[in-house]
Amino acid sequence: MELYPPTGPYLFDLNAYGIPLAVRWYGVLIVGGALLAGWVGTRRAARRGYDPEHVWNILLLGMVLGIAGARAYYVAFEWPRFANESLLFTINPANGGLAIHGALIGGLIAALIYTRRNRLPFIEWLDILLPLFLIAQAIGRWGNFFNQEAYGRPTTLGFGVRIDPQHRLPPFDNMIQYPANTLFHPTFLYESIWNISGFGILMLIERRLRDRLRTGDMALLYAIWYGLGRFWIEGLRVDSLCTNGIGGECETALRTAQIVSLLLFFGGIIGLIINHMRRLPPTPITPETPAEPTPNTEPSSEPIQNAEPTPDLASNTNITPEPSPNADSQPDPNPI
Repeated sequence: MELYPPTGPYLFDLNAYGIPLAVRWYGVLIVGGALLAGWVGTRRAARRGYDPEHVWNILLLGMVLGIAGARAYYVAFEWPRFANESLLFTINPANGGLAIHGALIGGLIAALIYTRRNRLPFIEWLDILLPLFLIAQAIGRWGNFFNQEAYGRPTTLGFGVRIDPQHRLPPFDNMIQYPANTLFHPTFLYESIWNISGFGILMLIERRLRDRLRTGDMALLYAIWYGLGRFWIEGLRVDSLCTNGIGGECETALRTAQIVSLLLFFGGIIGLIINHMRRLPPTPITPETPAEPTPNTEPSSEPIQNAEPTPDLASNTNITPEPSPNADSQPDPNPI
């Protein structure tokens, strides 16, 4: 089975009165994934008693810092390629790409800034927001499909993505050795399925183990799940960022995404252990206030002793109350 983009990388590419108007599928899918994640986030925040508007505010700041972080991360590990280029060329995401780990760093910084400024609990908000990254990443990865990028090495499984010659990296641009019908691992699809499955699993854990989870657990589970998946998927790619600053299969260097993914995975496991080993602060005990007596409308089986009779206004029987200790010993001339 062959996967191939039904259209080019552009949703539309127009020229209106001499002004070029072009919108890429990549950008539409990234923004669309972020908006869907934000909508789910508003529901998660509301269930915890927070104003859903906080989610949209963090999303707006996170998009700005996330894109900046993703581009800075990419350029840092591809610096030999950009060392002699202009600043405008270097910061333009169209000239190269973005790195998801940099976007994650930018998003964390945005959440930290916003929660501190608005006096919100940072760790609890990470529990709310980080699982949503899996939604945004699952949808955004399809932008790589339309750009014919982020693919893996050739596969013989009978299922893969076909890549045009102009989008192939060496040595796979050798059309004699790798003809036009060569199929490559659709790593964008693997990661998309991994992420959306992870979101479902994390939501199931949150629902089933609600009484056992502690603040910070959901954020750590995200780190474990995404780190594990990205590690094995990155090993299939042919366009990885490498520690030597030269992208590709990293034959003489380490893949930076795998290093970071291992840190996320083991950091998440260690964090979970520490989080559940620490003693929780004692619950403050508030003094009980005596409850207001409530009338008992049910008849009592116990006989009432030493009780003064109460007048029955509906009865014709005249009841004379006992004299008060401080009253005169003469009988009351006006009985009820």
